[in-house]
Amino acid sequence: KEYAGLLWGYDEEQDAELQAVFNLAVDRGINLFDTGDSYGTGKLNGQSEKLLGKFMKEYAGSNKGVYPNIGTKFASYPWRLSASSIEKACDESAARLQRPVDIGQMHWSVSNYAPWQEKALWEGLATIYNKGMVKAVGVSNFGPKQLRKVHAYLADQGVPLAVNQVQYSLLSRSVGDEVKEVCDELGVAMIAYSPMGLGLLSGRYQPGGAAPPGLRGVLFKERLEEVAPLLAVMEEVARARGKSVPQVAINWCMCKGTVPIPGARSLTQVKDSLGAMGWRLSIGEVEALEQAARKVPRELVQNIFQTK
Repeated sequence: KEYAGLLWGYDEEQDAELQAVFNLAVDRGINLFDTGDSYGTGKLNGQSEKLLGKFMKEYAGSNKGVYPNIGTKFASYPWRLSASSIEKACDESAARLQRPVDIGQMHWSVSNYAPWQEKALWEGLATIYNKGMVKAVGVSNFGPKQLRKVHAYLADQGVPLAVNQVQYSLLSRSVGDEVKEVCDELGVAMIAYSPMGLGLLSGRYQPGGAAPPGLRGVLFKERLEEVAPLLAVMEEVARARGKSVPQVAINWCMCKGTVPIPGARSLTQVKDSLGAMGWRLSIGEVEALEQAARKVPRELVQNIFQTK
């Protein structure tokens, strides 16, 4: 998941390393990359999709046409008022990706502030699926109630709902656990974004130490003391397993039956994330981590677009 924007500090000089990150991930069996048409604004409009398109084309040219699956999210902009606007968005994303979209997703629900727009966006998902523009459709930031509604609507159109993305980690369990229960009931895969709690569970930062720049740094200074006991348990599990703290965080999400999508901007980061595969935490380790997580006085605030 490669973001172009203020929070994540994208710079075009990183492109060569990002290509290497992509190549290594695909070489090691990663077959799903997540992006969105709103990742990149201004002169970098759609830059995340453009980069993935470039990376895929170069990789496929050297690897017998091998392409991973791409899931992109169509922003629920206020000017997207009809099914045709989602069709247009899908076409534009495919152009930037230089290939068809595999999983087309609604980036967020507008039910909290523009409910009259919601059905048009759902209709757009049905349209791009029924026209064969995508292999599957999904949503993001949908809570249990809204998830049931969109699932029923799409089912009436003969369209299966494939995925729902929500913020989920050891620091974002309560909403995610509720959503996962409904996802399992409906046969919808749950994708876990921010599996390392926006970086709080990366193990890179300690109370009183250096914090990341920008808005995340403000968050970290407020929360690192609170999460320190949880990090201590994660470090203990990591040492016992010969793994890293980020690998423990990601593996916990996998043990909960979700598909985590950690970000990676460097070879060091992607190698570390890849180390989360091929093993599973024990039931006892999962319980110990969750017991420590329950002692953290407050979970991370959910995405502002997360619905009930």
